[in-house]
Amino acid sequence: MNDFDMCPRFEKAVDLLSKRWVALIAFVLIPGPRRFGEIESCLSNLSGKVLSDRLKEMENEGIIERKVYPEMPVRIEYSLTDKGHALAPILGEISNWSSDWIELGVKI
Repeated sequence: MNDFDMCPRFEKAVDLLSKRWVALIAFVLIPGPRRFGEIESCLSNLSGKVLSDRLKEMENEGIIERKVYPEMPVRIEYSLTDKGHALAPILGEISNWSSDWIELGVKI
């Protein structure tokens, strides 16, 4: 007998944040706006195509915004929206937890 119902919003949130790179991209953007190449250089082993796909998904979800500056050459920056900044305490707690409990080189 199942006496536990999963909240659909919680399930959607976990699904979104558990997509490879999404939480890490949000974490990288907490300090402020970054350009595509800056985000890419912060996250090793992340291909440009996957980063582009994740940024689009996160923009569609309202977590980040993409701002185009009409300069030559064109400058594009990505930053967290209010919805994205609301993740900062959660990601900070994951960071604290990982410092306390995760050993490098140990696979989970």
